[in-house]
Amino acid sequence: RVARPPSHVSRRTMSEPETTSPRVLSIQSHTVHGYVGNKSAVFPLQLLGFEVDIINSVQFSNHTGYPAGWKGEVLQGNQLDDLIDGLEANHLLEGYSAVLTGYIGSTSFLVAVMKTVQRLRQASPSVSFLCDPVMGDHGKLYVPEELVHIYREQVVPLASVLTPNQFEAELLTGKPIGSEADAAAACRALHARGPHTVVITSMSFEPVGAPPSPHLLMLASRQEPGGAIRQWRLRLPRIDQDFTGTGDLTAALLMAWMHRMPGADQLPKVLERVGAGLQAVLGKTIALGRSEIALIQSQDALRAPAVQHRAEEVLAS
Repeated sequence: RVARPPSHVSRRTMSEPETTSPRVLSIQSHTVHGYVGNKSAVFPLQLLGFEVDIINSVQFSNHTGYPAGWKGEVLQGNQLDDLIDGLEANHLLEGYSAVLTGYIGSTSFLVAVMKTVQRLRQASPSVSFLCDPVMGDHGKLYVPEELVHIYREQVVPLASVLTPNQFEAELLTGKPIGSEADAAAACRALHARGPHTVVITSMSFEPVGAPPSPHLLMLASRQEPGGAIRQWRLRLPRIDQDFTGTGDLTAALLMAWMHRMPGADQLPKVLERVGAGLQAVLGKTIALGRSEIALIQSQDALRAPAVQHRAEEVLAS
């Protein structure tokens, strides 16, 4: 049974946030079991002081890597529109600080996400849009191919912050990334189309047939209002194990630490804290022998990550 508000509570009181904490709308996948999508992103954001409103783009029993498959549904655009209509009717679209998006499973839902960002910006023009353009990894797509064009041509210009992996950055720019210089150029090309901040969250550049590099690279790029671009790299030890939900966690941590430490000069420190938090979670996951990432067990490290690897500024060539 749903409790009704007292009749004396005013509409304005009902619509006001209860705290001054930043308020985020997170639109991502949901799994009943495990930690991907919203299950991976929301808890760290809450730990770091955010109020998070949650919309699920898909609802699955578990992530798609399980051997017996999964059950569930992919939500469509009209379902997202209905939810946003309900928020608007109750004057709840006002007051968002940011929108965070991750895996989207249908074309209509992605189109509705863009409409949602525009509606939130009409209510609060300063709303930031952090888009994790989840499309695939290691050369393999795991969304319908038509979504790639929509991300490239329509979503990127709306985004404030973009967090692709290496393969996704290649899809968005239409160019291979085989070196750090290629990655830096890809960030510059993406800046030219809209986002002030681009973070390529995971890269390596081994030749075909060569053993894996002992490190993975993150590259963060910020374009200032005057047009100047600064970039930083962070090298992290490669962990020889596959995990799910790490990209979702990375995007959430980037949002949280960028809010706490705004400005281009702080971006290397943001990168360091994101890398430290991610490494702590993966280290705890391995120590516990888990297949799903150990978010709950890593909450102290997420709140106060112990930085061991420092970001370096990339000088323009």
